Amino acid sequence: MTTTLNKIREHSPCQEGWTKLLAFLNKTQSDDEELSLLTILESNGIDDAIWVLRAVEGHDRKIRLMACDFAESVVHLAKDERCNKAIEVSRRYVNGGATLEELVAARAAARATASAAAWATASAAARDAAWAAEKQKQIEIFKKYVS
Repeated sequence: MTTTLNKIREHSPCQEGWTKLLAFLNKTQSDDEELSLLTILESNGIDDAIWVLRAVEGHDRKIRLMACDFAESVVHLAKDERCNKAIEVSRRYVNGGATLEELVAARAAARATASAAAWATASAAARDAAWAAEKQKQIEIFKKYVS
């Protein structure tokens, strides 16, 4: 999966990430040269690489399925079946097997769960530890889809 610096620039990247990417590429300005998302992952890390997906054209289905995989990799933290249901409905929607109304309803139920869980869960330190443990899973999922 690829994009270009010009396409990334159109989405107003943060200055720190932009500067880091240009330095890694040995460039001073944007251009239309094809740029692999794996290169962005190597340069800037998973958070920026995921952010750059907004500058990728023609891979909507693949990106939505990647999002489902990301959600699935951490759904065990929510401990609520409504989150699993939202992922399942999202996959069906991507593949034409669910309506927009079903997707919206599943999303609302999952958000309600997430909000309730956020207030009931442990401290920020516990959430940070869980996030760090899941980061490597996200990198592997990302590589699977953009390679």
